Amino acid sequence: MTTHYGPAVHTPADNDGGPPSEAPAPPGHHRPRRSRFGRPWRGRPEDPRWVRPAFLALLTATALLYLYNLDASGWANSFYSAAVQAGSQSWKAFFFGSLDAGNAITVDKPPAALWPMALAVRILGLSSWSILVPEVLMGVGTVAVVYAAVRRRFSPAAGLIAGAVLALTPVAALMFRFNNPDALLALLMSLACYLVVRALEDGRSKWLVWAGVAIGFAFLAKTLQAFLILPALALVYGVCAPVRLRRRLGQLALATAAIVVSGGWWVAVVELWPASSRPYVGGSQNNSFLELTFGYNGLGRLNGEETGSVGGGGGPGGGGGGQWGETGWDRMFNSEIGGQISWLLPAALILLVAGLLATRRAARTDAVRASFLVWGGSLLTTAAVFSYMAGIFHQYYTVALAPYLAAVVGMGAATLWERRGRIWASLALAAAVTASAAWGYVLLGRTPEYLPWLRMPVLAGGLVAALGLVFAGRLGRRTALAAAGLGLVASLAAPTAYTLSTVREGHSGSIVTAGPSGASMRGGGPGGGGFPGGGNAPGRGQGQGQSQGGPGGGGFPGGGTAPGTGGNNQNGQAPNGQMPNGQSNQNGPAGEGGRMGGAGGGMGGLLNGAEVGSEAKKLLAADADSYTWVAAAVGSQNAASYQLGTGEPVMAIGGFNGTDPSPTLAQFKEYVADGRIHYFIAGGGTGGGMGGDSGSASRITSWVEATFKEVTVGSATFYDLTAPTD
Repeated sequence: MTTHYGPAVHTPADNDGGPPSEAPAPPGHHRPRRSRFGRPWRGRPEDPRWVRPAFLALLTATALLYLYNLDASGWANSFYSAAVQAGSQSWKAFFFGSLDAGNAITVDKPPAALWPMALAVRILGLSSWSILVPEVLMGVGTVAVVYAAVRRRFSPAAGLIAGAVLALTPVAALMFRFNNPDALLALLMSLACYLVVRALEDGRSKWLVWAGVAIGFAFLAKTLQAFLILPALALVYGVCAPVRLRRRLGQLALATAAIVVSGGWWVAVVELWPASSRPYVGGSQNNSFLELTFGYNGLGRLNGEETGSVGGGGGPGGGGGGQWGETGWDRMFNSEIGGQISWLLPAALILLVAGLLATRRAARTDAVRASFLVWGGSLLTTAAVFSYMAGIFHQYYTVALAPYLAAVVGMGAATLWERRGRIWASLALAAAVTASAAWGYVLLGRTPEYLPWLRMPVLAGGLVAALGLVFAGRLGRRTALAAAGLGLVASLAAPTAYTLSTVREGHSGSIVTAGPSGASMRGGGPGGGGFPGGGNAPGRGQGQGQSQGGPGGGGFPGGGTAPGTGGNNQNGQAPNGQMPNGQSNQNGPAGEGGRMGGAGGGMGGLLNGAEVGSEAKKLLAADADSYTWVAAAVGSQNAASYQLGTGEPVMAIGGFNGTDPSPTLAQFKEYVADGRIHYFIAGGGTGGGMGGDSGSASRITSWVEATFKEVTVGSATFYDLTAPTD
């Protein structure tokens, strides 16, 4: 007997023949209108009544979970929030992704991820909610796409499992409530996989072309990371599509053209636009987006040689320890990354192998096996690159794995459940549950102060469920379902606990992590403590901030806790310089100005911004309309804090790291002579040196200190660029 997984029977003419066709509708019967996800608007007629309410409940629960306590994150990553604010004030800044409305310099990514947030701010006004709600909607959309993709070839239960796994992955709960580009990237990559699965069903070119469009726009969110899964997708389609080989190659060429057009139009405009009338491309050393794409954001991430960066990585070849942690095959499971994404990764690998084994005798064009290859290939390819990349790598990057992992778990569980009468299938299902429970037990043990009572129930429940699943084919349906339900609960209990701790806290700054911030980590990364190089990870601490004082303050890099990186939710800036509960941010430096350290001191201005007090706002607001920039500051985070606090453009000298050669000293002198900048804010950023060593920021700082009068506001120091000392 043949089991059909899809909504209709597809009958290829032969293994290399034309596209399959749906069975015709009975006379007088009209097929229900389908959404773009391939489902009738009112649900499939053959579905049980519970399917559509369950799907809507999944989306509603995901939205409520991600919206909970959302404003606790304040500005989240103030670097991107400032760019969103600028884009809401200037269409030129919107198009280029400028950090400020004066269009001095852009962020170090393409602007696509900023556009939804900037539009929301234009409509609703600037607030934490208007910035972060679009990210939540992207998370809900990603859950819907993964559900739809799994539901098409498998069962509604498989789609619901996949959607729930994605929603309850800790790093997903983190990044779908945060304003980094990763949320849009995850949504678009999931959509691309879905569209490729559609193309593999009937061989229609339009689905593959739309997949190319999705990947092209994903490139405009986070450049070359969007291309990590291209080899897997192209190979699967080239081998498994139900059309002749010549047509497959032509379709892949069309999809490639779609990627180039949808992602390249913006690049072409930027490269052809006269450099003198557009903002400097942040993160580049030569004001070139192509250089940024293939250097700092491209090959440099793989080999660790990012010019203008803050340090190298573990080195190629695996096992190397560096600024961004050890590389190697086990990187996704180590103490820095494991609690973010790896809870169900062992189970996903088992289920992927089992799914491919189950479909080993299927025809070349089998859509079920193709689904495993699309999602599983994307998972393995991305995980392999993340494991061995030696350049800048943050824990939250692993959100890219979450949709692929969730889809594989849902598909594999459904496939083995259908075959549970075969001993190998029941054993594989039991092994997946055992692996999830055992690995959850290990990961919970890394935070022994957080819910210590949960470890044993997770392990015991998983083992009992696995025992029942071994005999699932011989047990009654209700007993087998009870064992499967217990296994699902045991597998999801631990990541759910981490997810709940994630949404209960705010997250802000440049580097954030999911999970409990109040629990100490055992077996930290290189040097101990959990952050590469030693000390606590920025954005994960114990709720205690570090002073961002004078030169030499803070220990990052080189060991110790990074300045101003005290808990997940304690180091950021809410609107108007206040935390969401109305209390002043205590992790920044004391005083009204929020000085980010002495000249060139520490890394506070690089990783996190400043608290901007009322006196500093009043100083900068005076006659603000007479200037293009009310102030200039070294480092984007420092500039962003003052820009968000005042609502006026602030120039970020040297870009994010303070190492970009923009502006040069000559350009800065010209701006000052033209009366376009009012104040220079002392401290913040690196002032040049680390990686790029352009020296522009250091030379500008020295010239300003020697030329203009110093103005002290609280503990902060400003220089009035309209008042020379002589």
